[in-house]
Amino acid sequence: MKKKIIYILALFTIGFASCSKWLDIQPESEIDRSLLFTTEAGFKEALLGIYIRCSKTDLYGRELTVGTPEVLVQNYQIQPADNYRYLQTKNYRYNDTEFIRRKDSIWVGMYNGIVNTNLILEEIDAKEHLFTGDNYRLIKGEALALRGYLHFDVLRMFAPAHRVAPEAQAIPYVTSYSNRATEMATVSSALDSVISDLEHAKVLLADDPIRSAAYIINYPTVSDTLRHTELHHPDLFLQNRRHRLNYYAVCGTLARVYLYKEDKMKALENALIIINAQKFPWTNSTDFLAVADDKKDRILYKELLFSWYTPTLNNALNSNWFTETQYGMYLDDTDTQTIYETSDISGDMRYTQWFATSSASGSFYSTILKYRRNPLGDTFVANLHYLVTPGIRLSEIYYIAAECVFETDQTRALNYFDEVRSHRGIGSKLEVSTLAQFQAELLKEYRKEMYAEGQLFYAYKRLNAPIIGLRGEIISANQNIFVWPLPNDEIIYGQR
Repeated sequence: MKKKIIYILALFTIGFASCSKWLDIQPESEIDRSLLFTTEAGFKEALLGIYIRCSKTDLYGRELTVGTPEVLVQNYQIQPADNYRYLQTKNYRYNDTEFIRRKDSIWVGMYNGIVNTNLILEEIDAKEHLFTGDNYRLIKGEALALRGYLHFDVLRMFAPAHRVAPEAQAIPYVTSYSNRATEMATVSSALDSVISDLEHAKVLLADDPIRSAAYIINYPTVSDTLRHTELHHPDLFLQNRRHRLNYYAVCGTLARVYLYKEDKMKALENALIIINAQKFPWTNSTDFLAVADDKKDRILYKELLFSWYTPTLNNALNSNWFTETQYGMYLDDTDTQTIYETSDISGDMRYTQWFATSSASGSFYSTILKYRRNPLGDTFVANLHYLVTPGIRLSEIYYIAAECVFETDQTRALNYFDEVRSHRGIGSKLEVSTLAQFQAELLKEYRKEMYAEGQLFYAYKRLNAPIIGLRGEIISANQNIFVWPLPNDEIIYGQR
């Protein structure tokens, strides 16, 4: 018997870092929706509030970025003391109470965001007259994009990959703000719904300010001596488009989704929109290698098509999660050298800039610096850029393009691959001749480039490939690992 899902319409507080206003979105029975959406400002803050909710530590502010997906691909060493209770997760024991608590919290948080996109979408068409400029299309486009983006990640966690079981029961695709049950969709139909929302969003965002020649992708500290940069747009709501699901981020998400559905033609089509636009510059090595901490761009900020704004992450990660002792998440230095193949290829800047070697009790280990920030705080006076966690990188778009064309044009595929490698300080060209060799190198590059960003687990799952541990151990491709158990009945039926 198919399960029906009733989602928690939980109260949560919304707002945005640049705004002093705050609103509460409450369950439908407790608020007159006509009061919430009487102005354009109400719609803006409702949208921005969803981004803030998704940037909390139980979702993209930690757990879905540096947390569970990274643990599952064996990207950390964990001491037996297991301060953060991830050792059972590392060993794929999905009946562990801490794993259950975390994945149930993810489920609730993701659907909370989804439900609130639906609240916006059910109100916005009747209120189009409230909006100035192109804000109606921008807000509706972003709400649709968020609904697709969040459903897709829930699918990648809680359902089989399309390659393995396209007609398997997957997740519900929720498109209304109500407490009515929603039927479970199949993997294939859920992907079709994701694509439908994203394609609709792409049309609505056709005139996104980020596509304007006047919108310069740069660091927010750079003086605006020529034209409007991303920080200095005269309309506050239109600034920092890369902190939201802008036109190019939607194209990047579509490239991801089409590749997951094994539609390489459409995946390539969307990847090439980004590549050919040449909107996003590769990070200069002088910025990546800068000695002064307030000038160093560890996150490769200009290359981010989309990111989650996480201003409080610095202390949460670097004082606790990635500590300078072996009690947090760390790597043995030999493991880090293995990831970046330092014995074979010299000059990979990611190895030198994202890890620091320390010693304890005669052993050498790597402290993870990728999210390390200037201690003065997250202001663009003290730092080169805002503190964010990556949503979609330019490099991933090149990897997608390479994967899409490898079987028809190996030279072109390897050129896409080497474009990324060259900007990471690797001068040698990649040499592979078979699809299996290419996929092995692809997974290596996902690990190198998107370490502690949560994407490698999904790549292994999409390809149904064995997970390669840091010491070379092979964890066979297994649906009991790749598919997280659905929440228990109390959470499924919204009784939490």
